[in-house]
Amino acid sequence: MRRAEIEEKLEELPRGGITVKRVKGGNGKYYEYHFLQWTEGGKQKSRRLRPEEIETVKAQLEERKKLELTLAVAGASQGSLGVHPTGKRHGSQAGSSNVYPTEYPRGRRTGGLTEYVAEREESYPAWHLPEEEAFGFRTEIRIGQRLKTFAVHSKKLKKREGFARLRDYLYGDEYNRVFILYGLRRTGKTTLIEQVIADMSDDDFKSAAYIQVTAKNSIADLNSDMKLLETNGYKYIFIDEVTMLQDFIEGAALLSDIYAAAGAKIVLSGTDSLGFWITKSNELYDRCRLLHTTFIPYREFAGVLGINGIDNYIRYGGTMSLGGTHYNEWVFADKKSTDEYIDSAIARNIQHSLKNYRYGGHFRHLYSLYEKNEMTGAINRIVEDMNHRFTIDVLEREFRSNDLRISANNLRKDRLGPTTILDDIDVDSFTKRLREFLEIKNKEERTVGIDEIHVAQIKEYLEALDLTAEIDVTDSEAAGPGRKRTVFTQPGLRYSQAKSFIESLSEDPLFKALGAEERKRVTERVLSEIKGRMAEDIILLETKLARPEYNVFKLQFPDGEFDMVIEDPRKTEIEIYEIKYSKERVADQARHLKDAKKCETAEFLYGKITGKTVLYRGENAEIDGILYRNIEDYLLAL
Repeated sequence: MRRAEIEEKLEELPRGGITVKRVKGGNGKYYEYHFLQWTEGGKQKSRRLRPEEIETVKAQLEERKKLELTLAVAGASQGSLGVHPTGKRHGSQAGSSNVYPTEYPRGRRTGGLTEYVAEREESYPAWHLPEEEAFGFRTEIRIGQRLKTFAVHSKKLKKREGFARLRDYLYGDEYNRVFILYGLRRTGKTTLIEQVIADMSDDDFKSAAYIQVTAKNSIADLNSDMKLLETNGYKYIFIDEVTMLQDFIEGAALLSDIYAAAGAKIVLSGTDSLGFWITKSNELYDRCRLLHTTFIPYREFAGVLGINGIDNYIRYGGTMSLGGTHYNEWVFADKKSTDEYIDSAIARNIQHSLKNYRYGGHFRHLYSLYEKNEMTGAINRIVEDMNHRFTIDVLEREFRSNDLRISANNLRKDRLGPTTILDDIDVDSFTKRLREFLEIKNKEERTVGIDEIHVAQIKEYLEALDLTAEIDVTDSEAAGPGRKRTVFTQPGLRYSQAKSFIESLSEDPLFKALGAEERKRVTERVLSEIKGRMAEDIILLETKLARPEYNVFKLQFPDGEFDMVIEDPRKTEIEIYEIKYSKERVADQARHLKDAKKCETAEFLYGKITGKTVLYRGENAEIDGILYRNIEDYLLAL
């Protein structure tokens, strides 16, 4: 065969060598996968071989070796330089071991093959070994078919409103910035990423990669993989649980300054919200866009999950799940499951972020708790105490205010089982006993010594996590700022803990002295009052967030209050509201709104009253100038 014919034949034959990878699956068995690897233009390339190709490719490689040997011998006999199939020239002599510089990567050579043995947690059936294996990534990365499988199941799910913001970032003209998607566990972060990947065009999808970071990885590992992805043309990079990197906060600017600046669109996500909050204030100060998923308003809860009703939102609101209320029932089913969520999603979130920031040098006054391994317990206690105080406040307000008389009146007229229990009991004694019982129980459960400075700093972090927010409570007769009312943005968490406190009353001797039916009715009544107070909190919070240009607050008078005031400082106008958990319209519900003296005082302080509304769970109506509006309709319209 002439030289020209040999060189023509070589162009048709594959180059390189076959690599065999043995992968240990989750079932303990090993699976073998064959890859053809070669070097082209100074870069290593790889292609996975199908079972039916393996023997054919082996034969073609053997044929190539024989033809190359023929050319090498011919070149040596003429005293020339041989040409290696990679295009590199090298000196050659017949029989020399240096005639064929091997292209095989390092490994165990077995019969002309290079064998790798890899340990993995997952089991891949035949033909599902990820394409990522060929790159030698240090982190867990999904591309190609494996990424498509990862994302496809979420395509049919309804999308949260943040989807549009994420998509705008990916396909917008803005560079030099990364997109941070963060929030507590089970608030829809990964689903948002899956949905935007599943929504990609075929061309964009080929340039997408999903990186799953673990605690074993470092920023150096991530940087190495980012270089590989950049070199191979990957533009859309999604990095999940990036705050697991111990040096993430200090090294985060690498992602914006190097890779995003070069044209990459980088989405960072993770459950350590505080880590992102710290990073935003430092390394990524003006080089990131933020989307926080922790707060799930009623509109999204109902629209995305299909779970309607303010009562369901009070009981289960706070997480997103494919299973609807079933998952949320499990999360907030009882005190134990709720405490587990607080521990894993909130307390460890804060501790992990502080531990990794400035190598643990930012604990401030919390370091003593961290040093004693009591910080997680302290955070749990403070969250519980905040909800505990809320419960006692509701009890005290309902059992000591005029509203108790309304409760007593409602129980007296109940069609199914009228009772005079709230008339018969000594209200002052009963309320005092309940408070004492809960306070004593609280002190007995306290295992961590917590100072006021600890409480203040942990509350700062809870607010940074978007778990709590403050609502102003203003006194009509007091000058200057009023007090604050702490609202939890995850209502299911607050309700679960409040419910557990009330149910613990069954241990109280005074309560046990009541009959079984009466105990049940009092417990249900108190829980109803708690739901009513929570409905107020939800409406105040969502109104404040939806209308940031307005002032939203409660206004208290010596003998009553407006549950919500919405002030437009530009027009010197206000709207006033009463918020009731009842499904029925009762004339007494609007008594404060009709009180001429209260209205006159409010107008003097804030401006003209342009609307008076009772928000409740019944039908929309207008009576004597007072709007009666359904709570759910109101929240859906925000």
